[in-house]
Amino acid sequence: MRKLLVVIDMQKDFVDGALGTKEAVAIVPAVVEKIKSYNIGDVFATRDTHQENYMETQEGANLPVPHCIEGTEGWEIDKEVAKVLDGATIINKPTFGSTILADEIAKIAAKEEIEIELVGLCTDICVVSNALILKAVMPEVKISLDSKCCAGVTPEKHEAALETMRSCQINVM
Repeated sequence: MRKLLVVIDMQKDFVDGALGTKEAVAIVPAVVEKIKSYNIGDVFATRDTHQENYMETQEGANLPVPHCIEGTEGWEIDKEVAKVLDGATIINKPTFGSTILADEIAKIAAKEEIEIELVGLCTDICVVSNALILKAVMPEVKISLDSKCCAGVTPEKHEAALETMRSCQINVM
């Protein structure tokens, strides 16, 4: 059984930048250790990726905080996390969930038996979105989430997202 790790949006803007929180800063060491526990060829990481016209988009209208603008410091993966991601597959995504990520992992699942573990930011937006897309594309693949390696916009929203994922048969550890 091949075990894949998906690291969602561990970017400066979500850790300690424009949308950062103390909870996000606190998970960085645990995420680094989690990545180290996997074969780097089995690690996928996403980057929330917006363009200069972010404020003109639907997301920008609903979340009017410019963040993760491609090429900026805030778009870069947190320095400590980036150190251990060398060799991982990095996928830029323009929105919360990534169908490209799901397609790439589904190709692996078509050839061999896999399990998927998710970690990252923000639990209640991009993590839950990707977890549910992966579950929809691969309903028989075991998907889990390490709650100690995730943080939400607020602790309450983090807990609500964990409960949503539990309800959708994602194993929350």
